[in-house]
Amino acid sequence: MIPLCIDQGVGVIPWSPLARGRLTRDPEVATARSETDAFGRQLGRETVDMDRAVIDRVAEVADERGIPRAQVALAWVASRPGVTAPIVGATKPHHLDDAVAALDIELSDEEVRLLEEPYLPHPVMGHS
Repeated sequence: MIPLCIDQGVGVIPWSPLARGRLTRDPEVATARSETDAFGRQLGRETVDMDRAVIDRVAEVADERGIPRAQVALAWVASRPGVTAPIVGATKPHHLDDAVAALDIELSDEEVRLLEEPYLPHPVMGHS
């Protein structure tokens, strides 16, 4: 859909650019949201193994730069052609700080390659 949107001049607004927080922490770390979000658990259940490699790469780039994982993930999303604005589900002030800081981060070609290399397309989820 993204190439079609770009061709037709339609902006793309990615839903859940941090994968419901999964890109911001190790998968085994529990949060109040991960413990109470039944819909989120359903979405992540089928892809947890395939997502781990991407989560590890986000952590690697973030650690190398000394910045939060959220900033790396949001910088990647913001750099994608066609993306006009992500939907950022901020529930704490530092979530907004990370989103704003990500706008000033320019990932290198090597960092983008590292982040994208392990990604595997996901089946459509959340719709029955």
